[in-house]
Amino acid sequence: MLRMISLGCFLLLFGLTHVMASYPIWWSLAVGHQYSSMGTQPILCGSIPGLVPKQLRFCRNYVEIMPSVAEGVKIGIQECQHQFRGRRWNCTTLNNNLAIFGPVLDKATRESAFVHAIASAGVAFAVTRACADGSATICGCDTRHKGPPGEGWKWGGCSEDVDFGSMVSREFADARENRPDARSAMNRHNNEAGRTSLNSNMFLRCKCHGLSGSCEVKTCWWSQPDFRVIGDYMKDKYDSASEMVVEKHRESRGWVETLRPKYNNFKPPTERDLVYYESSPNFCEPNPETGSFGTRDRICNLTSHGIDGCDLLCCGRGHNTRTEKRKEKCHCIFHWCCYVSCQECVRIYDVHTCK
Repeated sequence: MLRMISLGCFLLLFGLTHVMASYPIWWSLAVGHQYSSMGTQPILCGSIPGLVPKQLRFCRNYVEIMPSVAEGVKIGIQECQHQFRGRRWNCTTLNNNLAIFGPVLDKATRESAFVHAIASAGVAFAVTRACADGSATICGCDTRHKGPPGEGWKWGGCSEDVDFGSMVSREFADARENRPDARSAMNRHNNEAGRTSLNSNMFLRCKCHGLSGSCEVKTCWWSQPDFRVIGDYMKDKYDSASEMVVEKHRESRGWVETLRPKYNNFKPPTERDLVYYESSPNFCEPNPETGSFGTRDRICNLTSHGIDGCDLLCCGRGHNTRTEKRKEKCHCIFHWCCYVSCQECVRIYDVHTCK
């Protein structure tokens, strides 16, 4: 708690102008009272923090899908926290702060690349799902990209219109990334990589029809995968992200910054890959300037040799061990028909935390 307060104080001292220039503070829609009130109160686009004029127009024209935009950022944040749960930086968000990740995303690091990609993917995913389930009336099912059916099945159901969801994400999330600098170029690329992950992971979902569960007739439709699949996919892209260097050149509109791969002997990044051009801090110690909370008191895995293990996660400082009693269901019996009865057992576990 004290670490969160000190970081919040730093942001206040550093100034809201810097925060607004660093990354989209409209992501704060996904946390706190703004998110919880979306389903019960009219959305006032002018009250959403950090919107540029293009986003404000989009919000007013398509206010119906703004709850899905907020939901998309929320599931992106949740997925980020799942994917990084065992790493030194675990995608912590700040309460009561417009810059919900603190200064961590100020630098053009791998972490910034992942968060932009997963948030943009989340927006596209949530809007696409809202169109398919009918909660958004301005859009619907995809009838364009079906093609001929396969052997033993026919088209049916509601194919999810991922192109529409990606369009909303692109128009809204990329609206502020129009500056001729390297950071905007990086954000645009990573936003698109996140959206592309949806197209790459679409699959045919099918349902059987017939007597007694037989599959005399099978109908299929295009579906998005569970968002965990997208998170796993983007985490692999984070691990293999391409380091870039910034180049400046003059165009008719003035000086423009672009990115090129730092290492020519490596395969250049595709539109599906993440890119970055600044090194990450080690996140071992609390540092309000970088937004690091450090890893003290974090639970570590004593038997792991990976980043979640006590050696790496605790940065060589060692760890403490305590015992913890937990109540769990045990000796469960299935009774015909049809319920399960269980006893309650107390089990003792060793919990290891970083010093």
